[in-house]
Amino acid sequence: MRLQLSPELEAFREEMRTFFTTQVPQEIRDTVAAHRHVSKEQYVKTQRVLNAAGLAVPHWPVEWGGKDWTPLQRHIWREEMQLANVPEPLAFNTSMIGPVIATFGNQEQKERFLPKTANLDIWWCQGFSEPDAGSDLASLRTTAVRDGNDWVVNGQKTWTTLGQHADWIFCLVRTDPTAEKKQRGISLLVFPMDSPGVTLRPIELLDGGFEVNEVFFEDVRVPADDLIGEENRGWDYAKFLLGNERVGIARVGTTKRMLAQAKEHAREITVGGRPLSEDPRMAARIAELENELVALELTALRVVANSADGKPHPASSVLKLRGSELQQAATELFVDIAGPLSLASFAGEGSDVPEWARVATPHFLNYRKVSIYGGSNEVQRTIIAGSILGL
Repeated sequence: MRLQLSPELEAFREEMRTFFTTQVPQEIRDTVAAHRHVSKEQYVKTQRVLNAAGLAVPHWPVEWGGKDWTPLQRHIWREEMQLANVPEPLAFNTSMIGPVIATFGNQEQKERFLPKTANLDIWWCQGFSEPDAGSDLASLRTTAVRDGNDWVVNGQKTWTTLGQHADWIFCLVRTDPTAEKKQRGISLLVFPMDSPGVTLRPIELLDGGFEVNEVFFEDVRVPADDLIGEENRGWDYAKFLLGNERVGIARVGTTKRMLAQAKEHAREITVGGRPLSEDPRMAARIAELENELVALELTALRVVANSADGKPHPASSVLKLRGSELQQAATELFVDIAGPLSLASFAGEGSDVPEWARVATPHFLNYRKVSIYGGSNEVQRTIIAGSILGL
């Protein structure tokens, strides 16, 4: 099945494709295509190129850099960016705290933060998960106590992705420990990562990377003006934020690209004197993934078409659930195609093993996280059961 676009939308797709493949440096796109580490400098350079062209935050209000696009145009924009191996605008900025400030922040906060957030002049990180409050986020224990014109924050966050690069953190804190329900009494504060009392410690992952961190707060003083929205309404903002995050996690274009690469590698690897791509079981496996991806794309289009006032459709949980599963299936496919070559993880440049096979296993291991962040897939099933199926 192929989605048929109108001539106007086909022209829009071509415009996006041309921009992404000509205006974003080839060296950066090659880094993404090879599944290598994208540096902070590469992220910043890419987002500033996009922002200068008005393509960093098209889903934001027009007055803050957004585009008056249809949901389908936004889908095409994201998919073409992924297909072109362009690093997506930093999600913490553009899909998380940016929309929250644009929707719930006061005018001073919007003027102060939104332009710098769109241009990545401020690099944000997320202070949500805690050692005992991951999927059960409402159980968070980091506290903020009002002291004059400040909030005093104490506690710990974990799995803070790319916190080592961050200038500011948006942080869920408990401001009313006596609230009847644990979802109440939570507020959203923002503050600089170099504030006195903030300590960051890196966590090494299975793939050998250091992209996540623990963050500790000891009597961190945060001005009262840096409370986003209303006191004790942070849970509402967190749900809004996570809904936006889940839509982006589907990554239809990224999985399409990975499958195209996998098919190419399957043609290069020979088993019993013939290309692996000709093995009936491998061909069936790839075809099944491609069919599942078409179904996911149709679901993504339904979600964006039914989202209103910046609020994601409840079916964003379906996107998160199935999208993460298909990404993991694609990375597993890479490992299986590489076979014994996938054991050459972290081999140096002098290795005879192709680079794609050398990174296949680390890439597979890294993608175990996608079924956890943004609300674990177990949590998404609960949301689907209650909000969509009415169970």
